[in-house]
Amino acid sequence: MATFLSSTSLTTSSFLIKPTSRLACFPQKITARTAKTPILAMATAPPTTTTKVAPAVIVGGGRVGRALQDLGSGQDLLVKRGEPVPLDFQGPIFVCTRNDDLDAVLEVTPKSRWSDLVFFQNGMLEPWFQSKGLGDADQVLAYFAVSKLGEPPTDGKTDTNPEGLTAAYGKWASAIAERLHSGGLSCKVLEKEAFQKQMLEKLIWISAFMLVGARHPGATVGAVEKEFRTEVSSLIAELASAAATEKGIVFEDGIEERLCAYSRAVAHFPTAVKEFKWRNGWFYSLSEKAIAEGTPDPCPLHTAWLKELKVI
Repeated sequence: MATFLSSTSLTTSSFLIKPTSRLACFPQKITARTAKTPILAMATAPPTTTTKVAPAVIVGGGRVGRALQDLGSGQDLLVKRGEPVPLDFQGPIFVCTRNDDLDAVLEVTPKSRWSDLVFFQNGMLEPWFQSKGLGDADQVLAYFAVSKLGEPPTDGKTDTNPEGLTAAYGKWASAIAERLHSGGLSCKVLEKEAFQKQMLEKLIWISAFMLVGARHPGATVGAVEKEFRTEVSSLIAELASAAATEKGIVFEDGIEERLCAYSRAVAHFPTAVKEFKWRNGWFYSLSEKAIAEGTPDPCPLHTAWLKELKVI
């Protein structure tokens, strides 16, 4: 099975999404922020010449970690589960583990090197970053697939974004892009706000498609996009509205089409509600906060379906 990878709080509640026929359920609020740059259309094309990539420590010997090592120049240091991260190895530290292993990674990494950590995980990591004092941590949204250990990665390009979707943010972002480009993979280097928007879009994708798929046992991502489009469209709209309000951001037009296009690109991918804390759990935390404050649930459909599946 292919592995597809992938979080600062602002305060304004205004957001803008120009509705398409499938996004008519979005509330429309006009803000002064009318100048928009499409965050998923800023691709940096892979270079045509060979580039010597910077050596890195790679934490995690799974499919993604091994694939990144294969894209290196032979000077990387692979650190397996439980092994310490060296103090004297200069360069980025690529963290390619499961989200639930992140605490253990910090424990074996010298604190003086935490600023060199680069996180390749899916989901909403911002609350965890804040709890650990990591602040503005480097991150990568990896839209590529590694079918099995040792095989080269396949770029996750879509019909709406043929230039590729993988993006990197932080001080090591350029080094990451060079490494991926050396293997013919796409990668954008984004500033914080643009990266956050793209991160939230992927969070909405994985939360919406996995939840709708779980309501229809056996449904793949492709089946959700094709057969249960109305359900997933409603959920995308709801989650995007809640995320935009919480983070004070403006999503670019066409979010539903971008997410559905990605689903067509990974149509065979199975669905299940997993890693709740890092995915759907963030949206449910917004619901819990609103209810505790005596205000309406911003994600009532999401909450109802989580209850239906006995996830909460």
